[in-house]
Amino acid sequence: MVKEIEKAGFTVVQMANLIPVAKTVGANRMVPTISIPYPLGDPSTSKEEQWELRYHRVGVALDALTTEIEEQKVFDVEI
Repeated sequence: MVKEIEKAGFTVVQMANLIPVAKTVGANRMVPTISIPYPLGDPSTSKEEQWELRYHRVGVALDALTTEIEEQKVFDVEI
């Protein structure tokens, strides 16, 4: 799906738990997520910590949209 959207001229960032799978299917811009059941959160943390985590990951994804790349890239999510 990602490759088809990009063929249409739209830049795509795939947020994924399984980065090797995202690479295999041809995603060009990838942002790692937390886990399969909670890709952008961790229910064992406070609501404030979850918000900060989500805000940061989405920010990384938005930055990835504006980054020029020549080949597949996994964006760093470390705070």
